[in-house]
Amino acid sequence: MNLTVASVIERRLLVNYRVEPAVAARLLPVGLRPQLVRGHAVAGICLLRLGSVRPAWAPASVGLRSENAAHRIAVEWDGPDGVETGVYIPRRDTASLVNRWAGGRVFPGEHGHADFEVDESPDTVRVAFATRDGETRVDVTAEITGTLESSGLFADLDEASAFFRGGAKGWSATRTGASLDGMELRTDAWHIEPGRVTSARSSYFEDPDRFPPGSAELDSVLVMRQVPVRWLPLPNRSAGPARRTA
Repeated sequence: MNLTVASVIERRLLVNYRVEPAVAARLLPVGLRPQLVRGHAVAGICLLRLGSVRPAWAPASVGLRSENAAHRIAVEWDGPDGVETGVYIPRRDTASLVNRWAGGRVFPGEHGHADFEVDESPDTVRVAFATRDGETRVDVTAEITGTLESSGLFADLDEASAFFRGGAKGWSATRTGASLDGMELRTDAWHIEPGRVTSARSSYFEDPDRFPPGSAELDSVLVMRQVPVRWLPLPNRSAGPARRTA
């Protein structure tokens, strides 16, 4: 898996939760630990529509379009030059047959199959999906706003933007459980907007076995639109024995 992929982030909702560190830690493979912000672990859902998806050497005109979702936990680990940061992704889902086939083969990141409902306007975005295996359902509606409000994690938009830009490396769970697929997002056009969640349901974060009542609280939502990016594969890393199967 050494294919560099180019695409455009047509829309990316980052739905963020404040999580008790000990609860987040037990969902992580050995070698990764929660990255803390103001005493909280940071987890969430990335609701992502990609356009012009193609090998980096190919023209955008041949690219594909897809709706995708990833559940994420911000993590850090000890690298050869010090502490590194990124995200651990216990689950990826997509509506794209190509992504389901190619993920984990042609490029990193195995995907489950999900059906999406999307309703967008310039100021409001609703994304809902349900996985075909019945394990995960999400329904989020957000309004695009001018300022980041009522976040217990981030003081302002600049702080939130810097945090997520610093988490560009993603480590995805694999079916074998023996290793983690790695991918890094790169862009010279990083831009993020604040939003306000008007409604949010997530079977993942509402699962009391995974997140005991009160241990995961909805914090904020951020939006990226029309950002060209590249996705670079990273060498797989050992997953080690899981602390808990999510």
